[in-house]
Amino acid sequence: MKRALFLFAAALAVSAPSLAMAQEIPPAPPVGDPKPFKLPPSETYTLPNGMQVTLIPYGVAPKTVVSLRVRAGSINEDGNTWLSGVTGELMKEGAGGKSAGDVATAAAGMGGNLNVGTGNLTTNITMNVLSEFAPQAIGLVADVAIRPNLPAAELGRVKSNLGRALAQALAQPGVLANVALARRIYGPDHPYGRPLATPEQLSGYTIDQVKAFHSSQFGARRAHLYIAGRFDSVAVKAAISKAFKGWAAGPDPVALASPHTAGPAVILVDRPDAPQTTLRLAFDAPLAGAPGDVPNRAMNELLGGAFSSRITTNIREDKGYTYSPGSDTAFSPGDALWTFEADITTDVTGPALKEVFGEIRRMQTEAPSAEESKGIRTYIAGLFAIQNSTSNAVIGTVAGRDLLGLPTDWLETYIPAVLAVTPEQMRDAAAANLPLGKLTLVAVGDLAKIKPQLEALPELKGLPVQTVTVP
Repeated sequence: MKRALFLFAAALAVSAPSLAMAQEIPPAPPVGDPKPFKLPPSETYTLPNGMQVTLIPYGVAPKTVVSLRVRAGSINEDGNTWLSGVTGELMKEGAGGKSAGDVATAAAGMGGNLNVGTGNLTTNITMNVLSEFAPQAIGLVADVAIRPNLPAAELGRVKSNLGRALAQALAQPGVLANVALARRIYGPDHPYGRPLATPEQLSGYTIDQVKAFHSSQFGARRAHLYIAGRFDSVAVKAAISKAFKGWAAGPDPVALASPHTAGPAVILVDRPDAPQTTLRLAFDAPLAGAPGDVPNRAMNELLGGAFSSRITTNIREDKGYTYSPGSDTAFSPGDALWTFEADITTDVTGPALKEVFGEIRRMQTEAPSAEESKGIRTYIAGLFAIQNSTSNAVIGTVAGRDLLGLPTDWLETYIPAVLAVTPEQMRDAAAANLPLGKLTLVAVGDLAKIKPQLEALPELKGLPVQTVTVP
């Protein structure tokens, strides 16, 4: 016992000076402004057939990303929804006379794999390989893009897999909300307004339709090859010329107008006994690169985009109405839509929306403090650098820049532009771009419980209300 007391006293004697010294340590210096993001010197050129190529030396790891972006997606389907997706999935089933297994084995031998993904605007064929295999990866990507086997024997399995994905999607309230919002904003006859195929459409697609889609929509003039990482430029250029020089030019990219149906509108989808209400609140946003674009992005992050945003702090942290609210702007050529989304506990749907509207009004009428605005600007700038820390991410950002027609120096000027946004510009962006009198609101949930809550909100009184079914 005495020994234990002695050791305890000795420990106190040793720690006391340490505690005193710790109290004398000066505070850390303030964090400075983030530095502009600087993309290494890159090279862009065009092959004789019209295909564009961008080479980006990036990073230190001996890896190379090869990504071909072809302007063929749902906007090219002519009402045959998901035909581009069926085509993309079937393109994975072998190319250039190689089976799907052969392609997978070849990719694995290069230290990577091959992925094909489709979206509204593009089909992307991407490989991430060891640098020494970059020329071979270019050849394999070219085979998949130009010479896919498109085996008829695999079409049934591909459609079955997509059919299961469709059934799962239709069971998700978030998907129902997105479909209802897309139909309202763009209309059911616009490619953006019909994001889901019907089961009948999907099951009815033939191999001839798939082959016709590929032959008519894929071509060099619609393609842009991005290569980023560590690579031998001379060897890569030679491989590109060999692999793609024979590709037919094909058609020019489609320019799609995307007019928005003006609000106000309240769209309801009934899910009896749903424990949550899935919300989408949407407004038009400034186009990418427009004068108001960057101030609106900064305002969005402070209002609802960042995890520390005002809306998240209010309805998630303080009140516990929801777990994962958030807002963001979706950009396409000639199109931009700001959307707030959240899954709210059914019984507090009205109170949660009241808080959201209140935060929007506060942002519209009160410029944020200098400290708050600087904090969010620093967050945006730092996040941009972190998000572009890999070759694959840089390709995504550069390809997005090119698709949206932004200036070539957009990556370098973005952080300085964000840091220059003033508190007053954030306030003015909210006032100009989030007019509550022109809102579009989608609510998916138990209408018997949430409709009275919505009707009690002053912002929604007198607005046109429509109950729809999805699909």
